[in-house]
Amino acid sequence: MTASAKSKQDPIVLARLTGQLGDRETISRRCAALGEVFSEFLPDVFESELGFDVAVTYAGYEIGRFGQLVSGLGGAMALSDCSLRNWSDQYVVVCDSPFIITLIENMLGASRDTIEEPEPRALSPIELDIAAMVFDRICGVLKTAVGDHNGYEPIIGPAYNVEGRKAPADGSEETFAATVKMSVGIGPVLSSFFVVVPQRALLKSTIAPPRPANSARTRKEWSEQLSEQIRRSKVTLQARIKLESQTLDTISRLQAGDIIPFHDSGDVRVDVSANGNKLYVCEFGRSGARYTVRVKDTYGSEDELLQHIVG
Repeated sequence: MTASAKSKQDPIVLARLTGQLGDRETISRRCAALGEVFSEFLPDVFESELGFDVAVTYAGYEIGRFGQLVSGLGGAMALSDCSLRNWSDQYVVVCDSPFIITLIENMLGASRDTIEEPEPRALSPIELDIAAMVFDRICGVLKTAVGDHNGYEPIIGPAYNVEGRKAPADGSEETFAATVKMSVGIGPVLSSFFVVVPQRALLKSTIAPPRPANSARTRKEWSEQLSEQIRRSKVTLQARIKLESQTLDTISRLQAGDIIPFHDSGDVRVDVSANGNKLYVCEFGRSGARYTVRVKDTYGSEDELLQHIVG
């Protein structure tokens, strides 16, 4: 049987012949080289912009089909679908939620002594905004590492929780790919991020360290952008009004149309909260045809309120 005839029957052989699939040794070297670039340059990016140390180290690689590698990372992850013209029209950057949660806590001034490793969970819209900023930095280092003469900028999709990912129907999920695994340490918290890349992109890459001219923005610019992202993010508010106490017997027999009075007989006190944290003390009222609340007091300073909302 000729090699041509065999390749038609064996998709693995065909993938190797067409540069879609590499041997493990070659892929291992390319992943390690990319991991070394991240380890060398991302700490400087984060330290210069954030003002505190972020340790980044290469943690190995994994090979498989693109979709399986992404889904195999598990839940409580945020990701972004990305591309870089003339290199790869498909790659994904993923980070675990403790990375972003801890990063925000540090940026908002939390003491290192009080920070504990957060429980993995889906990220809030505000936290996803910050994840998008992190993905931008990772993609910037990646771009300069694999495309020194590539004049195009990465296209970075919106950050979203992995639970909301929908596999494309174009067959790209079956592409042979590799996951570059990175460990990230912020104080006592050890987190991770991952870059899932088609093997064809790695095989054609000459991976080189970024030039110093591609250094990051200043800490002030990062802080201003972080603050602006938080302030522009939409937050759902909840208003809680205390009602008059009732017996269980009365409550069990309430029917549509029955009335439960407010607890307050004068101005009705309303506690307004977001993310389960109290923000304002308000009074209940009405403006035209709409019911409203008027702010009377706050549960902290502006910075404290921001921390409550983000948390």
